[in-house]
Amino acid sequence: MLHLSLIGIGTGNPKHLTLQAVEALGAQDLILIPNKGAGKDDLAGLRQAICAEVLAGVAQPPKIVEFDLPVRDPATADYRQRVDDWHDAIAEVWQATMAAHLPKGGRVGFLVWGDPSLYDSTMRIAERLRARVGMQMQVIPGITSIQALTAAHGVPLNGIGAPVQITTGRRLRDHGWPEGCDTLVIMLDGDCSFQSLEVPEEVMIHWSAYAGMENEINIAGRLSEVQAEILATRASARADHGWIMDIYLLQRLT
Repeated sequence: MLHLSLIGIGTGNPKHLTLQAVEALGAQDLILIPNKGAGKDDLAGLRQAICAEVLAGVAQPPKIVEFDLPVRDPATADYRQRVDDWHDAIAEVWQATMAAHLPKGGRVGFLVWGDPSLYDSTMRIAERLRARVGMQMQVIPGITSIQALTAAHGVPLNGIGAPVQITTGRRLRDHGWPEGCDTLVIMLDGDCSFQSLEVPEEVMIHWSAYAGMENEINIAGRLSEVQAEILATRASARADHGWIMDIYLLQRLT
């Protein structure tokens, strides 16, 4: 029997791991770390560094294995189909890697960036495995990039009694500002979709890149005044590191 633990590890800072996450890491037989390829191997390296720090005192530490993450097929026009096919391919790689390193079963851990529940498909991929093999699953929450963002800027997430909407850059760009909400958290935005807003002078932005990490970058102000700085800083940081993770909070000024 396989027992799969999806362990939220926060945003790359080992100090963000909960005691539950630390305990779970030490209890595994195998830890699998995805490698997204050249230019993004920093992410695998950060996971390796977290394991090295957390597992230093464990008498029988788990085996750590990196695997190559399949690439999403850009040729499929339908976005949902493209994602579903990609998740199927990842599940197949998981299954093959587990079978190769734990042929008799055991405890397997995946280190999930942030929290497994928030804009992460690890649980969906795991459900595909449950349909194929006998497997139990445990999900351990982690600090999210939203928490790291608001902490970095020292701002509350919402106004008093007011709603917040968490959405993606693609939806902001394609559908505009959602009705009935003056505060948005934008994730997964590779195109800096805040540029699509018609009245940027009426919007406050709190932007963070590498939130919670040692190389964290924070910029805040009226969107009309800091937009150019964010674009330039983001481009420079991505060129320096080969990848970037950023997130931002938008608030209408009333």
